[in-house]
Amino acid sequence: MKESRELDGIVTVLNTPFTPEGKIDRAGLERHVEYALSAGVSGFLVPAMAAEVDELNRDERRLIVGSVVDACAGRVAVIGGASAPAKDRAAIAAELVELGCEGVLVSIPFEGEDSYRRDVDEIAACDTPYLMLQDWDAAGYGLPVDLIVELARDIPAFRCLKVESVPAGPKYSAVKAATDGRLAVAGGWAVMHLIDGLDRGVDIFMPTGLHELYVGILRLYRTGRRNEAERWFRRLLPILTFSNQHLEVSICFFKRLLFRQGIYPSDAVRIPLRFWDEFNRRRADELIAEAIALTDSFLMENQR
Repeated sequence: MKESRELDGIVTVLNTPFTPEGKIDRAGLERHVEYALSAGVSGFLVPAMAAEVDELNRDERRLIVGSVVDACAGRVAVIGGASAPAKDRAAIAAELVELGCEGVLVSIPFEGEDSYRRDVDEIAACDTPYLMLQDWDAAGYGLPVDLIVELARDIPAFRCLKVESVPAGPKYSAVKAATDGRLAVAGGWAVMHLIDGLDRGVDIFMPTGLHELYVGILRLYRTGRRNEAERWFRRLLPILTFSNQHLEVSICFFKRLLFRQGIYPSDAVRIPLRFWDEFNRRRADELIAEAIALTDSFLMENQR
């Protein structure tokens, strides 16, 4: 088993760029990787829900992951998304390791402690050096903390829990306390609560865009300038309130932002659109202009 770095800071969950014809655009994906790296992100997760993973076939998943691993060239860690139907998870996880990922993330539906443990053991057996479990529960508290502690004790590869339960804050604190800080905790959808998460000791945040702002706000906080970090984050919140209201809106918003920035060739998506109406498109364009201006202001005031 190869060694893996510890993850910390901003780990970008990459959207999948499509050409206007609906094909995967590898050049756009590579541009996004370089842009995020220049902003200072510490790793990538691909493919995940933000990548429209359910709309990708196995060959496309391999193409995306291989492209990101090649573009990173070992500069930061790449975590491969292995979430899939139970019959395919282990094979996909093993494939991700073979493609060069330093770790895998998997979301496993919780139906009971015994079955969950068996499923985690199966993924750990693929020899990934870094296993991140996604604690996904859009309506509740998610995985029992006692089970998380047992898994962290018994499975050396299990080194990070991505908390996406409701409410996330108390879960962050409970897991950090119960594992004495040995298990890294990541915040995904709860990046809207960045300052609260930092106050609770969250190690990793996993947004999909606005790289300079997230990296910069995190740097301000961790260098003792919490008030400045919160001031900038409050200016960002109206944008996040809109973009994070639903996964579909988030995907459409951030792909449109990347298109406006000249990084992606189009803002095309494959997911079925139910909520991305003309009003949301107009409002997104207003907020994208604000996001770009806010980024410019931040970089000007905080020269790197």
